[in-house]
Amino acid sequence: MEPVQHDSQANSNRVWFITGASSGLGRALAEAVLDRGERAVVTARKPERLLEFIERYPAQALVMELDVTRPDQAHDVVGHTMERFGRIDVLVNSAGYRVLGAIAELDLCQVRRQFETNLFGLLTVTRTVLPIMRRARSGRIVNVSSVGVVRGTPGSSTDHASNFAVEGFSEALAQEVAPLGITVTIVERLRVSSLDGQHKGDAARGADDIIQAIDAPRPPLRLALGADALRVAFPQKYGATERGMGDAPAG
Repeated sequence: MEPVQHDSQANSNRVWFITGASSGLGRALAEAVLDRGERAVVTARKPERLLEFIERYPAQALVMELDVTRPDQAHDVVGHTMERFGRIDVLVNSAGYRVLGAIAELDLCQVRRQFETNLFGLLTVTRTVLPIMRRARSGRIVNVSSVGVVRGTPGSSTDHASNFAVEGFSEALAQEVAPLGITVTIVERLRVSSLDGQHKGDAARGADDIIQAIDAPRPPLRLALGADALRVAFPQKYGATERGMGDAPAG
């Protein structure tokens, strides 16, 4: 994607609402947004992990506890956001919960929690924020998914299933809200990559890619993050992966 020229003054007024910001891509995105002078509501189930944002960006950051599976909490956090900033311009649904293993061995309670977080939590937060964007007739929604929707892998069946649901929802939502000036972007990443871990450089690059996409006049419906994700999503263009799956159709 080619670099986009920004209106720095306009961006400084923009408000991001980021879930799952205690680590990985969500945290890197919050840091990048705040470093640019924009404002952000930074949320996580354990807000004590986010206290440095208050110290570093007291005027720009609002740190809140948010378990996305709790509609009452989502409603309260969005209310506090409007009291503090009066708007929400970009919603990033980054909160996620992974369960890995062969389907015959998985604990169904964990699987239900996975869907409650990855799908129903995303639906809850989106439905809570959407009326604000509808009234403004503008907004950006970013839903974090996985390249597992392109090609499934053993041991990730329920994780892929929850992401397939997110992709279907996002595709339909994009068409529903387009007439209102609202866009939807699905971020597809390789879940086992360092974007989930402690490699801050990789997560920071992913955050920059998301910001660049959101700054575009017409953000893409899909954004594959990282070389590994691109090889899985587009094997014919970017080559085979180390797993030897590059000759499979891209889907």
